[in-house]
Amino acid sequence: MEQPTAQDERFVTAVIALAQRSRDSGHHPFAALVVAADGTVVAEAMNASSQDRTAHAEMNALRLASAQYGPEQLSGATLYSSAEPCAMCAGATYWSGVGRVVYALSEAGLLALTGSDPENPTLALPCRQVFASGQRPTQVIGPWREAEAAAVHQGFWRKG
Repeated sequence: MEQPTAQDERFVTAVIALAQRSRDSGHHPFAALVVAADGTVVAEAMNASSQDRTAHAEMNALRLASAQYGPEQLSGATLYSSAEPCAMCAGATYWSGVGRVVYALSEAGLLALTGSDPENPTLALPCRQVFASGQRPTQVIGPWREAEAAAVHQGFWRKG
């Protein structure tokens, strides 16, 4: 597995803090950043799926990034996510052209926190598996700093 960089450290810290802001704003505690290879933040987004079930943080950030840059420019970018991208978000990452993903909380770790809460019906499909089905590589680092990312979710979900 590729090792995280100092830039990864900085942006994982930022995306976990943004997930806390999402929770504090009354939304699900997820966030995402799209960052160019030079460290420029291209897009940042929080979760808004309480209004639109497809408005995951990653989808929102990828839409913003894709409105400004094509797949060629995004191929060197990294999607930082507070949790492992679900199958929908991994697919959107692939189609946007983003070439690298760094996430904090695994899907399995998230499921342990959410249980059967109807607000988060988990798809048990790892993002690596989605990316492996594509025709070009997507580098993945994660889970990384999982306990810190999980803390943002503590007490939020009704485990059912």
